[in-house]
Amino acid sequence: MAARKKTGRQWRHEVSSPGSDMECGPEAAFDVEAFFGGASVSDMSSPDQSAQVLQEVGHTIQAYPFKYQGAAILSGQDEGAYGWVTVNYLLENFIKYGFVGRWLRPGRQTVGSLDFGGASTQITFVTKDTVEDERDSKKLRLYGQDYSLYTHSYLCFGRDQVLKRLLANLAKAQGNTDLKPSSSYNSNASLSVMGTGNYDHCLGNVTELFSFNNCRYSQCSFDHVFQPNVSGSFMAFSAFFHIHQFLLSTTGIIVSTPVQLEKAARAVCNMSYDQLLPLAPDQKSRLQDFCAVSLFTKVLFTTGYGFDNTSFPRISFQKNVGDASVGWALGYMLSLSSLLPSESPGLRKALTPGAWMALLVIFTLLIIFTLLYVVLQGCFGKKKGGSDIDS
Repeated sequence: MAARKKTGRQWRHEVSSPGSDMECGPEAAFDVEAFFGGASVSDMSSPDQSAQVLQEVGHTIQAYPFKYQGAAILSGQDEGAYGWVTVNYLLENFIKYGFVGRWLRPGRQTVGSLDFGGASTQITFVTKDTVEDERDSKKLRLYGQDYSLYTHSYLCFGRDQVLKRLLANLAKAQGNTDLKPSSSYNSNASLSVMGTGNYDHCLGNVTELFSFNNCRYSQCSFDHVFQPNVSGSFMAFSAFFHIHQFLLSTTGIIVSTPVQLEKAARAVCNMSYDQLLPLAPDQKSRLQDFCAVSLFTKVLFTTGYGFDNTSFPRISFQKNVGDASVGWALGYMLSLSSLLPSESPGLRKALTPGAWMALLVIFTLLIIFTLLYVVLQGCFGKKKGGSDIDS
């Protein structure tokens, strides 16, 4: 684990990403009263190791002038739920401050969240369907409203872990089985991989990271995980945003359908490193990865999550909402600071769009009738004045 090396700086940031050099496992959030936190990767099968990491965090945080309140492991499902809270809080889907000087309930539908970190990926959305695996069901009551969430975190399906697993599978396929440390393990040994840019071969290799068989529920996404049909709008953030932007900058394709995603990914895979570099010089160190992660996103969204030509266009890829970055940390902070009350703080329900339109039409008609009345009165007065002069 690399916690000891990073604690001096990492946990001073409000948001930090899981380290790619750590083992794949559940992520942890570390809380102090000042609501600084960070995410790390911990192996739940090694409680002693997890306890050691938390102890290191405690010692490091207490070295700063904060009132330390302890540290806890944040589950993947909680991370997904807090990401969903962040998205909808920033979009003002829970409440908003109206021009009348009161908090209003906007009456809008919530937005699902799609997070893609270094070690795991999460999907969270409100559903009316029965969640057959209760571990993926979460009930929230915010501002007097009840929300039934489906949320699941796929460990080892984050960007960094996907690339490592893909590389390991490719090495094994080439007959290299000596991938685990042993008594003769050489830490200085290197493994060279030369990509061919073959779209179909890469798609097949990436697809092998998923398991779409042996579902014991009425329906599954992948790896035997139940998932109801996706519904409503979604926001994709973290690495999903950067992949979307990369495809746009290198191919000029605005990805808003599965066909466009396939077309953009195919174009990137068919380009050489030298062709990509002038198009995305800021991604020089990661250019070799974008073919794989673009195809991973395609398989995950379409075959895994089940986004189709109708639901895919309802995904927005964003890094920020306003000036605030999107991630689970803000939702976690809001929860700990009691800024997300379960009951309504004296809200007034906002008018529906239909009611606003009706009021707008009524006011417009009143203005028109008033103007007509003034004009007619003016014309009538002029005629009356002219008649008095003639007489």
